[in-house]
Amino acid sequence: MPVITLLNGKKKIYKNIVSLVKVAEDIKKGFSKIIFGAMINGKIVDIHYFIETDVCIQFLTVKDIQSNILFAYSCLQMLAYSCKKIWKTSKIGIGNVIKNKFYCDIDINRQLNEQDIVMLEEYMNKLINKKYNILFKNLSFFDVKKILTLQNESYKLYYLKKKFLLNQLIPVYLHENYLDLYFGPQLPNVKYCLYFKLQRCIIIYRNYEISNKNFQRIHGTVWLNQQEMLYDLNRSQMIYKRDHRKINRVMKLYHKQKEAPGMIFWHPHGWIIFNELKHFISSQLKKWKYQEINTPLMLNKSLWKISGHLKNFSNSIFFTRSENNKYCIKPMNCPAHIQIFNRYLRSYRELPIRFAEFGVCHRDEKSGALYGLLRLKSFTQDDAHIFCTPEQVKTEISNCIKMIMESYKIFGFKNIYIKFSTRPKKRIGDDAIWDKAECSLQSALIDAGLKFEYQKGEGAFYGPKIEFILEDCLHRLWQCGTIQLDFYLPERFGSYYIDESNHHQTPVMIHRAILGSMERFIGILLEEYSGLLPIWLSPIQVVILNINDQHNEYVINIYKKLFKENIRVQYDIKNEKINFKIRKYIVEKIPYILICGDKEIDCNQVSVRNRDNITKVMHIDNFIKTIKYEIDSRVL
Repeated sequence: MPVITLLNGKKKIYKNIVSLVKVAEDIKKGFSKIIFGAMINGKIVDIHYFIETDVCIQFLTVKDIQSNILFAYSCLQMLAYSCKKIWKTSKIGIGNVIKNKFYCDIDINRQLNEQDIVMLEEYMNKLINKKYNILFKNLSFFDVKKILTLQNESYKLYYLKKKFLLNQLIPVYLHENYLDLYFGPQLPNVKYCLYFKLQRCIIIYRNYEISNKNFQRIHGTVWLNQQEMLYDLNRSQMIYKRDHRKINRVMKLYHKQKEAPGMIFWHPHGWIIFNELKHFISSQLKKWKYQEINTPLMLNKSLWKISGHLKNFSNSIFFTRSENNKYCIKPMNCPAHIQIFNRYLRSYRELPIRFAEFGVCHRDEKSGALYGLLRLKSFTQDDAHIFCTPEQVKTEISNCIKMIMESYKIFGFKNIYIKFSTRPKKRIGDDAIWDKAECSLQSALIDAGLKFEYQKGEGAFYGPKIEFILEDCLHRLWQCGTIQLDFYLPERFGSYYIDESNHHQTPVMIHRAILGSMERFIGILLEEYSGLLPIWLSPIQVVILNINDQHNEYVINIYKKLFKENIRVQYDIKNEKINFKIRKYIVEKIPYILICGDKEIDCNQVSVRNRDNITKVMHIDNFIKTIKYEIDSRVL
């Protein structure tokens, strides 16, 4: 006898199993015609659902954001159906839905391009115009197997055999005569799928037992109404314009190639940005009394076994061997920093010891996850580890928080969100140690007067952590800085110091990063500033242009003067029209363009054009004074 509690608190009691449609009609006649599904005890279901036990229910209509899931799964199967219609020999992999976004993996013997994506969209719209019902059925294992075999769907057959028993009824959806397995709830009819967009296609690697190969992954998004769609598409266009990969094509900062997947070839201008960031962080390290170190790229496997990384992180580690020894290319720096601490006998008087390293790390990210500078296999961490006594923990964490917040102000990030991540299920150490660690971090945040959000179960396997999340100008969130408290790794490595009573004590270890991955942070900055980096970060800060050949000597003299002042400057005295040259360097995002003609030479001045398209005439010494102040002060 199911008791159904509605969203308004009212209850309905039924003697037997009851359909979702029946409950909707009992609430109001015709109501079942406008619902797409429901949330039952927090789980989203379609209109074909039958209720057997007591439940809380919220019906979903076009006004409910949760309906996005039904729209996305419907569009996912419709996309797969369209692929099969257009490319009959193609095979469909397992897709997925995340909120209002979906993707479909396709195995096809050709490279899909933008025209193909447009063609797929057009075909999907034709299907929508047919307004056919999406049918839900429970079929026998052998019936489903037969149909999938006829459809030439070897990956779906693999999934069927892996996930279901021979005597099971298999839930499926039918779009006309195209069958797919149930991966999530769908709408009752395709006519509701009006607002969708296929957005990109990337090559990814999928590991199936029957075939390990590259697939083409088509991404799409759905919306509940046109207003939401237009807002999101406009925002997507803004994101596209700021895409650091697009900006890179103009600024020529780096490149990637298939022989080194997920790894960066820095070009001269990109390496300037990298080193300027590094110099800034080094100045912070000096201010907060850190010692910079450097550790090997590869360490014996035994160290990673002791640290617990081998057990908890092995899928992401690159392995190699030499002379019968097994090594790991380091995915992080902490075990190496512990080796330096352990190298000498340490007294409590030396603590805290703060080691910092711009450590190159490697992680075996899957090809489908790689994305420009934002997700790499090889990256540089601005990593630090503090070894201290338990009494020093609170002060050290407070200083880490101040250091991180101070650093972010330099880049102009105003909205910084803080999350406190507690113990995960997969972890090392006993609960008493975790209690102590979590209490220390929480106290430091409260004492600093910072608002923070709890993230239960999201800590590292060796300790809880504080995450610093930056909000950019497009309101996207980027997790960058971290502080992690670790009572356990030093113990595993036998680290100790001599206390006041001449006894051995295990130090507390604090893991700290400000930018996180240097490469990723550069990608974030390029998008935040749309390539118009602050002058101190700009690879070329000034370019000097002549109007004609008579001005060349003056241009070169100005260049020498600026170069002597350590300003990154170049000149262009090519025989081209001045407006053409100005446009070229505007596109290249140069902060200052100096123009030298007859008037400027007569007055020993230069015409200075800035990024705001404002031009004014200045004496060269005044310009040098102005630009050096902007560089030294790291003006935004």
